[in-house]
Amino acid sequence: MFADTARIFIKSGNGGNGHVSFRRELYVPNGGPDGGDGGDGGDLIFEVDKGMNNLSSFRHNQKYCAENGSEGGGKRCHGKDGKDLVIKVPYGTVVREAESGQVIIDMSGDHLRETVLRGGRGGLGNMHFATPTMQAPKYAQPGKPGQELWVRLELKVIADVGLVGFPNVGKSTLITRSSNARPEIANYHFTTLSPHLGVVEMGYESYVMADIPGLIEGASDGAGLGHDFLRHIERCRVLVHVVDAAGTEGRDPLDDIEKINEELRRFNPELLKRPMVIAANKMDVWFDDGSVSPVERIREVYEPKGIKVFPISAATGKGVPELLKYLFELLNEIKTEPIVYEKEYDVDSLQFDELPINIYKESAHVYVVEGQRVEKMLGYTNLESEKGFNFFQNYMKEQKIIDRLKEMGLSEGDTVRVAGMEFEYYE
Repeated sequence: MFADTARIFIKSGNGGNGHVSFRRELYVPNGGPDGGDGGDGGDLIFEVDKGMNNLSSFRHNQKYCAENGSEGGGKRCHGKDGKDLVIKVPYGTVVREAESGQVIIDMSGDHLRETVLRGGRGGLGNMHFATPTMQAPKYAQPGKPGQELWVRLELKVIADVGLVGFPNVGKSTLITRSSNARPEIANYHFTTLSPHLGVVEMGYESYVMADIPGLIEGASDGAGLGHDFLRHIERCRVLVHVVDAAGTEGRDPLDDIEKINEELRRFNPELLKRPMVIAANKMDVWFDDGSVSPVERIREVYEPKGIKVFPISAATGKGVPELLKYLFELLNEIKTEPIVYEKEYDVDSLQFDELPINIYKESAHVYVVEGQRVEKMLGYTNLESEKGFNFFQNYMKEQKIIDRLKEMGLSEGDTVRVAGMEFEYYE
């Protein structure tokens, strides 16, 4: 089964803790601090693998974590850096923040290898904290935690031309006739469950054509596999409506075109602004009963709008070369760049200044301060050292946490619980 979406958890490595140690050598009874720094955590990297064509490998593994940095050692030894984790994805994969849906990175165009989460920096060893007044510091800096995030992966097909239309109108046959693609073809609705890409050769040049799986009414609302299919159309520069002009299943081709256009409009109105062409297929089985040709009916409606109509038979190949040549000329005229989605979500927002701080009064003399922002700050701070505790107090003032607590009625002797740690407040 084709898989074009996945939801996974990603995390860069934590930085290793700094080390506390002192020189212990013969004839040096009072050696100075020599604790080394912790290693940096590994980065989490997305990389395009052009040999992949779906996201099925993410179905059974949803957690991806880079390696943590190692703790520093004595004799100024630096801890080992954590290994980066490289996640391979198909070309055209869009990485989105899971909750908001905002784009983190679009793995297409020039974005073939991107660092999405950076590892936490290693903490400093105690050798960095020696001063004239503190010659034997017994503390070191903890390593900084890595970044973590739930993301949604979406694979959007990269193609110049997208074939759209109801099931069983001949899209798979047309792409087989036009290119080197060899999709399975059968007389069933929803036979094609995944887009097929084919390269259409035009002398020394070529373009890519995609057979977008058949749509149904309500696809824009998610009916059937509507959203999964419509997603692939967004990359295409030109859209080709393939219709059963002969009406072999009793449908009216004009009505089919209108219904497909309505689904495109409801999913993304910008799609209707793309150049369009209509391929009136199955003309080899149309029975001329003396009535107006279906091709002429379609032309009367759409050619005044600048939409070219080609009568073809994908089965016999009649009319297909003319269609392919026109598409090639049209692509050369519009010369639009491949669609690459702009970054919307800044991963750096995972840092302190964007994380929420929740403050509330639990009881008459107990106040609570919690949230990832505070928890991360405490992870960097050694409260057992005078320097670390001063940093903590200054942080509470600078972030206006003390002011907010006072507004709630905080007074001397009250208890303030910060991320699970209790402190008694004094003026």
